[in-house]
Amino acid sequence: HELRTPVTSIKGFSETLLDGAMHDTEMMQEFLTIIYNESDRIQNLIEDLLALSKLEGDNFRLVLHKINAKQLVESLTPALQYQAEQKEITFTTDIEDIEIKADKDRLSQVIINLVDNAINYTPEKGKVSLKISKDGKSVKIQVSDTGIGIPEEELPRIFERFYRIDKARSRSSGGTGLGLAIVKHIVEVHDGEIHIDSKVDQGTTITVCLPL
Repeated sequence: HELRTPVTSIKGFSETLLDGAMHDTEMMQEFLTIIYNESDRIQNLIEDLLALSKLEGDNFRLVLHKINAKQLVESLTPALQYQAEQKEITFTTDIEDIEIKADKDRLSQVIINLVDNAINYTPEKGKVSLKISKDGKSVKIQVSDTGIGIPEEELPRIFERFYRIDKARSRSSGGTGLGLAIVKHIVEVHDGEIHIDSKVDQGTTITVCLPL
């Protein structure tokens, strides 16, 4: 279903253009924009499916390095800040100067996916924050938002593949429905834990704990 919908859309609008709509400049521009956006959705979905497949493979191995939390977040912030600004969302960070032993690419993916998810589910002019701190023998990564929140009965399903709280909103924002499933797998292969605390119409906080 996740692949069929954008493919059907691309095919339908392409056929309409070939049937004569291409001669209407305004309509052609609109349809080509839709086709581009739908192809972008397919690309994101395929990349996420490949990432999940790799994480679940028997031969998957982490490439562990000592990573400075501040430096890592500084490298990721410009893109995340830009995304937040598109919705007039205030994005803040509070990062302790600590070292984490982890797979740099995978840890980056965890942070990007969590912040991306928070921005997608937070209305305009809301707030999203990222905090990384030392907590005993663990490092705690927290992403909080003032978004739509998650009903309590849906919390157990939040890390399932393709599960969305607000299907229409998630699809319109380009979400694949795989972001949190990928995060959960990455956390688990690092021998870490992930927790979620949420209240409807108040916001959500996702906490990842990784061993130092």
